[in-house]
Amino acid sequence: MTEVAGVDGCRGGWLVVTTGLDPTSPVAVSAVATLAPVVERVRAGALAAVGLDMPIGLAAAGRRAADREARSLLGARRSSLFPTPPAAVLDAIDYADALERSRAASGVGLSKQAFYLLPKMREVAAAVTPDLQPAISEAHPETSFSVMGDGPCVHPKRTNAGVDERVARLAPHFPAVAAAIEARPAGAAIDDVLDAFAAAWTARRIATGEALWLGDRTARDPRGLRLTIAV
Repeated sequence: MTEVAGVDGCRGGWLVVTTGLDPTSPVAVSAVATLAPVVERVRAGALAAVGLDMPIGLAAAGRRAADREARSLLGARRSSLFPTPPAAVLDAIDYADALERSRAASGVGLSKQAFYLLPKMREVAAAVTPDLQPAISEAHPETSFSVMGDGPCVHPKRTNAGVDERVARLAPHFPAVAAAIEARPAGAAIDDVLDAFAAAWTARRIATGEALWLGDRTARDPRGLRLTIAV
């Protein structure tokens, strides 16, 4: 069976939802300390596609077209997508350094949210190489939910109404999503599970050639990685 995975950062590592291409496919939810086992499965041909909820391609300067297009799709939920920092920020030693690097490369600062994700982004930068793309592609769960359903979600994902709304959108594609939330691994929050399932939905679309690509598909970052978001 062809398998795909959705991956989201969580406390202590990464939450991985692995499934097949069909909505009736079994689903496995696991937590891993590093991205290494996921990347190895892609290299070995065991995973046809991975949707990764973390920036992959980082522009040398300016802002990514993918982020602008995603924010347009998200409407009122646009704040769920923070601007992706430029590549130079990866080597920052502290927030002040990151802020200075971001302003020099893109003309704007850097949110604390983006700064706190730098360790995860460094791990992605070390693990994902251009030859692994588009098999491993950046996904943004709220954008996936927007395309999956009838426009952007109405409620924030950390509210009860927001959880119910996203479960309802996922259920036709993953009937076991509610059970997976109840049985989630230690260290994984409910929104981590929802995001990983949304990324798995996008991974299915990558594997079947149905994915939408936000951003310039010809553009590459300084390491040769794509500056796109898959939906």
